[in-house]
Amino acid sequence: MFERPFFKTLYRWRVRAGSLAFLACLVLAKPTWRSIVTGAAISLAGLTVRAWAAGHLKKEKELATSGPYRYSRNPLYLGNLILGISLTVGANSWPVAVIFALYFLVFYPVIILTERERMKSLFPEKYKEYIKHVPLFFPFRKPLACEEKARFNWSQYRSNREYRALLGSAVYWLILSVRVLLKF
Repeated sequence: MFERPFFKTLYRWRVRAGSLAFLACLVLAKPTWRSIVTGAAISLAGLTVRAWAAGHLKKEKELATSGPYRYSRNPLYLGNLILGISLTVGANSWPVAVIFALYFLVFYPVIILTERERMKSLFPEKYKEYIKHVPLFFPFRKPLACEEKARFNWSQYRSNREYRALLGSAVYWLILSVRVLLKF
């Protein structure tokens, strides 16, 4: 499946397409103070999930199985879903909701499947056992019993450059607030 050029192209375009979708959302937004406050509150939940995951993730060095990785194999992407919902709520616009839904439905299955293949190749035995106990996306099972007592690590959070999600969200909420203030 991943040898097909179409999937590789989608995977390569995910960031560019996300940036274009983000700009389109800013342009098409019809924010109100109520939508901004509600959306920003929801975004805190998404940012918290992402931060928690980033503080446990040692990319391609170890299979993350602690923290939120006990509940979901893709907590960063779950955090992105929550963030996307928050941006949609804050934008107060149906076209923005459609853009987000299309982006998520087109790109995230490819992203998640590509990630799964990478983890299978990097950690074949451990990942095989891991997927038996931890759901792909939504945390609906009892959490994985964690052998290691790994704790959230701020230096790992910084190393994964997770602060960029926080800054991007802050910029989004600031721009929407300015739009409401200036009524445009």
